[in-house]
Amino acid sequence: MALNPFGSQPFFDDKNRAFWILQSVGWTGYFTLRALGGIANAMGLLYIIPTALATATGYSLTLLMASAYRRLIRQRPIVTWTVSIGILILAAAIFSTIETWAHATFYRPGSMPEGVQFFGAILLDFALLAAWSALYYAINFYLQLERQSDQLSRLESQASTAQLAMLRYQLNPHFLFNTLNSISTLVLLKQTERANVMLSRLSSFLRYTLVNDLGSEVTLAQEVETLKLYLEIEKMRFEERLRPSFEIEPAATMGLLPSLLLQPLVENSIKYAVTPKEEGARIAVSARLIGDRLQITVTDDGPGLNEGNARATSTAEGTGVGLANIRDRLAQAYGTDHRFDVQTSAGSGFGVVIEIPFRTTLTKEAA
Repeated sequence: MALNPFGSQPFFDDKNRAFWILQSVGWTGYFTLRALGGIANAMGLLYIIPTALATATGYSLTLLMASAYRRLIRQRPIVTWTVSIGILILAAAIFSTIETWAHATFYRPGSMPEGVQFFGAILLDFALLAAWSALYYAINFYLQLERQSDQLSRLESQASTAQLAMLRYQLNPHFLFNTLNSISTLVLLKQTERANVMLSRLSSFLRYTLVNDLGSEVTLAQEVETLKLYLEIEKMRFEERLRPSFEIEPAATMGLLPSLLLQPLVENSIKYAVTPKEEGARIAVSARLIGDRLQITVTDDGPGLNEGNARATSTAEGTGVGLANIRDRLAQAYGTDHRFDVQTSAGSGFGVVIEIPFRTTLTKEAA
């Protein structure tokens, strides 16, 4: 939006004020140029009087035209343009009549221009008023388009926020229910110390998920710390059956990624690799830099994909909440500038590779 030359406020924020400024400046410029042109052509200072009358006429007519155009701009295009052209022709005839009368009165009393002279005056005034009308409609259509664009941007932002909210609410309902059930079991078994520890860790994890804004980004180091907190809670349920490991390059720890992006992947591995196997499974999280890309891998040594495996169905058809959640969040954050690959085969484990642009808080501030 155009800025006000007299301040930082957008010029068209006050549309009424902007109109009066442009109207006054435009007709003042018209009067100045006409008066100086007449004096330069040896018309004398008397030329200023008919020029002032013509300027006042044009100023008044365009005020009436603006009032009519303000109503016409909301009509159907055929009505707007047809009536506007009619108003323009009528205004040009009135403007030309008054202008030629004023000049004839002061320079040739008793002699009014006729025929070609009067027709020439109408053409010039028609061109002037047509230019004014075109500018009026152009500015107003531009402002309408800008308002619609702002509304569309707000709607897109609201839709994006709503989608992120929906994705976030899908994150860990099973984890929450299972953890609460585990705490309840520990309380029934009178293992209050373990129940308190588990409840404290659950509180810390939920505080993190609720404090972060929708769509916020965190460093990989923060994401890994939160993931470790989550795994500590789950390890109290599965004990030695859950064997997590981390291999994070130090240079990759400052990279930014969407908050809680990795938790559904680990939850997916716990559900389909640790839970069904009596001996449990190993879950490995690794991250490294490849050029200007951050590559994150989450793998497990569970059963992988095979017929009858629920993970196979959800992954192949893209309906698994966890994996679909991550795909959607990556699309929200990076568009097509990301990679999400599933690497698995029957009986040989399951893995997901995520590759995103490497950005840090410093690069964001510089941008």
